[in-house]
Amino acid sequence: MTDRPLIGVSTYLEPARWGVWELEAALLPAGYPRLVQAAGGLTAMLPPDDPAYAAGVVARLDGLVIAGGPDVDPSRYGAERDPRCGPEARARDGWELALIEAALDSGTPLLGVCRGMQLLNVALGGTLVQHIDGHAEAVGVYGRHGVKPVPGSLCAGLVGEEVSVPTYHHQAVERLGAGLVPSAYAGDGTIEAVELPGPRWVLGVQWHPEMGVDVRVMAGLVGASS
Repeated sequence: MTDRPLIGVSTYLEPARWGVWELEAALLPAGYPRLVQAAGGLTAMLPPDDPAYAAGVVARLDGLVIAGGPDVDPSRYGAERDPRCGPEARARDGWELALIEAALDSGTPLLGVCRGMQLLNVALGGTLVQHIDGHAEAVGVYGRHGVKPVPGSLCAGLVGEEVSVPTYHHQAVERLGAGLVPSAYAGDGTIEAVELPGPRWVLGVQWHPEMGVDVRVMAGLVGASS
């Protein structure tokens, strides 16, 4: 099958070691391409680049995923840095914000995962809570908890009434960005999904679908990209 939708996924750019090599590498957890493939798509990795190229890149894609990763620089949403906020990732922030803007402008289907959901919120003028407890099992260990979608939302249409999800984060949406509506909540009231109502397919989820086998969220993106 040669007409599978091409889904771009943003990546880390980090020092890495494999075999005899220790070099800077564009990294992406394998769960992302596996989930895209399981949903019927092809994956293109999008490491940080000059934000001026973002619109041209998005124009060549059928859909876009902004992957999880480090904390968003608080200066991006006008906040002072909390001591518990992680190190900045300026190259990723600038590149991924430009990708999000290009996807929104072009109507390209867009899925934000964890950091990606937070960046979507920031791109639309929202703010973030820089630290919350209870949404990560331990350092480097994914936990699970239930999320309850808002009835009638895009999220609810994909995953149903309530679902247990893999989770690992310590930041969350505070003030919603322009046009965004919450479409799922955790039991403690944390916003677990956001979306843009209307004809564009735009969804952010705070959890990590790529760390499980539930393909429904990614299938929604791939289907909208077909």
